[in-house]
Amino acid sequence: MSNLNVVCLDMEGVLVPEIWIAFADASDNTELRRTTRDEPDYDKLMKYRIGILKEHGLGLTDIQNTIAKIDPFCGAKEFLDALRAETQVIILSDTFTQFASPLMKKLGWPTIFCNTLEVAPDGEITGYRMRCDKSKLTTVKALQSAGFDTIASGDSYNDMGMIRASKAGFLFRSTEKIIKDNPDIPAFTEYSELLSAIRKAL
Repeated sequence: MSNLNVVCLDMEGVLVPEIWIAFADASDNTELRRTTRDEPDYDKLMKYRIGILKEHGLGLTDIQNTIAKIDPFCGAKEFLDALRAETQVIILSDTFTQFASPLMKKLGWPTIFCNTLEVAPDGEITGYRMRCDKSKLTTVKALQSAGFDTIASGDSYNDMGMIRASKAGFLFRSTEKIIKDNPDIPAFTEYSELLSAIRKAL
C-alpha cells in the first residue's frame, strides 16, 4: 500500500459558494439556480444554463463580475492551509478556468483541475470543453495509476465517482437526499470534522 496520498476536493459547495446560484441571485434569474446537486447529468445542465444565458443576453463578463464579489466559506482557507501542510491537495471541479482564478487567489492558490468555456469575441458563452470524460473519477483513477492513494470529498452527484473510487471518501455539506441515498459515506458539515476524518484516513 502506498503512503503517498492526494486529497481531492470539490470546490463549489465545499470551499466556496455555488457560483451559478450567486449569479442567479445577482441577475435575478431563478432559472440559473439549478446545480449538480439537482441535475446529475452535467452536459444537460450546462446546455440548459447556456440556453438561459443566451435568452437573457448574459455573457462571461456578467458572471465574472459576480465571481469577483464571492468570498470562500468562513474557515475554508484555514482548512486548506492545514491540509496542505500535511499532504498534497488537488481541487477537482467542474467549474471553468474563466471562473476559478479569483477564487483560487482568495484560497492561497491551491492546485485546481477544471474545465474551460468556449466564448465568442463578444463575450457570449457558446459552449464548454471538459478536460476528460467523467473528469473527477478519471483524474482520481489516473492519480492511483501513478502510485497515489486518494481521499476525496464533495457535496454533489458529480462527486460520487471520485468519492467511491478513493480509499476514503466523505460528503461535506451535501443535500439530505444525497446523504440519505449514500448512507455508507460519512457526512460532515464542519471543516474541523472533515479535517479530522481526512487525518485518520492519511
